[in-house]
Amino acid sequence: MVSTTNIATADTVSYWGTGRRKTAIARVRLVPGNGKVTINGRAAMDYLNHNLAFLSAVTAALETLGLEKEYDLLVNSKGGGLGGQADAIKQGVARALCKLSPDNRKPLKAEGHLSRDPRAKERRKYGLKKARKAPQFSKR
Repeated sequence: MVSTTNIATADTVSYWGTGRRKTAIARVRLVPGNGKVTINGRAAMDYLNHNLAFLSAVTAALETLGLEKEYDLLVNSKGGGLGGQADAIKQGVARALCKLSPDNRKPLKAEGHLSRDPRAKERRKYGLKKARKAPQFSKR
């Protein structure tokens, strides 16, 4: 027997956005609703370990436009840690809001929600202990 409770109807309009940060990737779906945020099938507060800084990063783009109570976020996130995933979700939400209306792009860009942060962990080089840490030098 197939349950139809999770199947979206044809009249439901949703907007997609993809965000990336370090090694984290987030696929964000923006659907009309009442402001509920679901990350990987769990409530955002539970998934982000009740960290208010991460939660505010996730909803920052919606708060910039004043739409935090008008849309639900359905997020599929993988890779990296919670901080990287939160920033990836922030970028994904901003990109989805740009698809919602092209007029949203200017305020989101001014707040820095659309820019990809290029910082990532530097690779370890041979002959060194870490990316830049060298073995202790001994003269004699």
